[in-house]
Amino acid sequence: MNKFQGIKLVVLDFDGTLADTLQVILNTMQATLRALDLPSRSDEQCKAMIGLRLTEIPERLFPELKGIGPRYAEAYRKQFALCNVPGAVPLFPGVLETLHELSRRGFLLSIASSRGHESLDNYLRDLHLEDIIPFIVAAEDVTQAKPDPEPVLKTLSHFGLKPQEVLVVGDTDFDILMGRNAGCYTCGVTYGNGSRQSMLDAGAHALIDNFSQLLDLL
Repeated sequence: MNKFQGIKLVVLDFDGTLADTLQVILNTMQATLRALDLPSRSDEQCKAMIGLRLTEIPERLFPELKGIGPRYAEAYRKQFALCNVPGAVPLFPGVLETLHELSRRGFLLSIASSRGHESLDNYLRDLHLEDIIPFIVAAEDVTQAKPDPEPVLKTLSHFGLKPQEVLVVGDTDFDILMGRNAGCYTCGVTYGNGSRQSMLDAGAHALIDNFSQLLDLL
């Protein structure tokens, strides 16, 4: 496995990359569809929406229904509060140890997520990540969400770094395209919500099957 050279910052996705939020998300999405009396969609169809902003999801699931994004987002947040019971979201194997080792080696760490600050900040605190990941770009921090490069470009500006000094790590083609569009190196994780082929098609520079393999790349 070839190493990336000159990397100073690792920009991380959260859902499906650091933490296993899949079941909570699917439960919440299905409950939201029922609450709004919308047509049913399979778990696979819902899973394919992960990584998008809440307001964009119904536009993809129901292109024939216009303008329901805000109503969907409001209903989703209410259902999420019911589904997100304590302990429902664990870190993936090797994540905590690897993040601490990357920090020890001097790498900067940040998060770029389509999740809002409230739930993201709560997760980072509950999972004991807030001290080693000092900078977060959440949904409300940008005008354009993934796969637009804005979340990464905002992170580059904050740290004063060049694109070639940054590795973007995520589990979907949205993450890979965001990083590529910003001119950064990219790495896909294969255990999350996206598929290996979709990340390769998006141009991922590397794929890993376990988060700890990041240590072999840097």
